Amino acid sequence: MIDPEVARAQTLPSSYYLDPAQLEIEKQRIFWRTWQVVGCREQVAKPGDYFTFDLAGEPLLLVRDTDGELRGYYNVCRHRAGPAAEGCGSRKVFRCGYHGWTYSLDGRLLNAPEMEGVCDFRHEDFGLKPIQAAEWGGLVFVNLDPDPPSLTQWLGELPRQTAKFGLERLSFFRRKDYVMDCNWKVYIDNYMEGYHLPSVHPSLNRELDYSAYEITLFGNYSLQTSPIRGPENESIVDRRYKQREGDMAAEYYWIFPNWMLNCYPDNMSLNIVLPITAEKCVATFLWFFDEDRLKTPAPEETYKFSDEIQVEDGHICEVVHRNLKSQSYDRGRYSVKQEKSLHMFHRKYLETLTGGQRVPLKP
Repeated sequence: MIDPEVARAQTLPSSYYLDPAQLEIEKQRIFWRTWQVVGCREQVAKPGDYFTFDLAGEPLLLVRDTDGELRGYYNVCRHRAGPAAEGCGSRKVFRCGYHGWTYSLDGRLLNAPEMEGVCDFRHEDFGLKPIQAAEWGGLVFVNLDPDPPSLTQWLGELPRQTAKFGLERLSFFRRKDYVMDCNWKVYIDNYMEGYHLPSVHPSLNRELDYSAYEITLFGNYSLQTSPIRGPENESIVDRRYKQREGDMAAEYYWIFPNWMLNCYPDNMSLNIVLPITAEKCVATFLWFFDEDRLKTPAPEETYKFSDEIQVEDGHICEVVHRNLKSQSYDRGRYSVKQEKSLHMFHRKYLETLTGGQRVPLKP
């Protein structure tokens, strides 16, 4: 295990980022056993609205049923594993594209063509397999654990802390997927600290007061906060926020294991990071604004600014991943001041993999 005292602890060994077998364990014990963001409420706003999602290799289907209830299923037909649905849209029923088995929005098998004469076959035994689904803040979540803690329990104080941003009132603007040649944990590690801000993100560093950067740890998440630079810094060129009054700040919430909320004075963005292979991942970004701001040039300007930052992060993450293969490196140390959140992630990661048991790190 990693030492609970950050001043004495060492980071994860490089093998945890490079071993394909490690990723298979992570899927089973982390990605398929925690609350995962899979979409927006706008995608399932009305009865019949649905979308599909791949969660680290598990095909999923989310739908708003005729009673207005959000439902989730494995997107796998119970006949021969065809797709119950594809893409997104609105349906009254789901018809598998392989052999035409038809399902209701509440998952019941309605029609199974050409199955006459099959012994002991009952429609009620072959409905779509359900999964846990829930909503918060305009977002849709799933958990493949059949008996998980509720989403409310999992989020803890996060809804109260983010209430001032009115997430449920924001509207979707744009999505972009960034595929990177690095392990998903390399990307999370990078997100977990502002230590790299002055070196990697010159534009963002002009906006944030790095000297006042703060980190706060909670049960299943962390918060990194930085004030927006004040009016005394107006001489800095190319700034997006020219603060004149108030206490404007940027708040970055990371929620275990792999999703983040980036809350700025005029917008919110969501990151969802998922593994593709042990050495490749995708970071899906979604940007949200209030309706009035969507009518201005601000969303496009924000997107361009965010995209610049993400390209910078992607580059350094790919370099770090390559360097993890060097025979010169295995484990590092944490900055007590700047990397408390990273230390928390690594400890929670190992605890989740091992069920809370203290086991030695593998070489």
